[in-house]
Amino acid sequence: MMTTSPPLLALDIGGTSMRAALIQNGQITERREARTPKPSTPDALIAAATELAAPLAAHAIALGVACAGAVAGGRVTATAVHTFPGWTDVALAERLSVGLGLPCAALNDARAAAWGEWAAGAGRGTPEFMFITVSTGVGAGLVLGGRLHLAGNGLDAELGFVSVPAAWQPGEEVPPLGRLGPLEFESSGTALGGQAQLLGFADARALCDAAEVGNLQAEAVYTRSAALMAWKIADIAALLGVTRVALGGSVGLRPGYLTRVQASLALFPARYQPKVVHAELGADAGLIGAALWAGRG
Repeated sequence: MMTTSPPLLALDIGGTSMRAALIQNGQITERREARTPKPSTPDALIAAATELAAPLAAHAIALGVACAGAVAGGRVTATAVHTFPGWTDVALAERLSVGLGLPCAALNDARAAAWGEWAAGAGRGTPEFMFITVSTGVGAGLVLGGRLHLAGNGLDAELGFVSVPAAWQPGEEVPPLGRLGPLEFESSGTALGGQAQLLGFADARALCDAAEVGNLQAEAVYTRSAALMAWKIADIAALLGVTRVALGGSVGLRPGYLTRVQASLALFPARYQPKVVHAELGADAGLIGAALWAGRG
């Protein structure tokens, strides 16, 4: 006979919106959503998140929070200070726990999504697993030996900030190893959007659409983004033995992006080619992962 787990409460805090949900047996049973207050100072955001989640809190036994930024020991420091001003070592988990009367655990949003995908999505049954979101930025989370990788300084899997060759213009002085930049500045949706405008496309989506119907200029940009991502995936496989990677986010979930990453990864030795698939939980991965993390006992 299947047992029913107690309900868990989850909060997913983003720069544009906040979502709260009750989750039971890995499934969302009730949800609420609100705009993130502007400016998103700690006091304003925590008050708004508490108000959003309060109607659901009485039904839950624990609270899990997914939020952007560096998260360590339940404390948050913003990496996008223009989006979250004043967020330096903020005791988010403690303050939400007091406000909602529940034990609380907080994770970076990409790490929460990684845990959700590993526990209930594309990473099930894979001891060494990585989730990568390719959207406005590039975020990631690692599960190693069946345990979510969490570092004391909050730099748990910052794939978006590993170095890759940067795009450069003719005539620009280039160092001996080439000019390097963060992967996020070359392969994210924001990066594709910038390249799209230089080529006369409206945005990243229009560029990707054009590439997928045969536009050669768009294809070159799209393929470069996917090739850089494949290179870093191969590096992770070599370093950590990751055998499965799930791609999420608005760019990462495009079938054309997945096939281009897979094609570039196929150029590496077989032992450095983890299986790359699409994430399964979509936008709910962070909510589900945060809840399951808080309720893991």
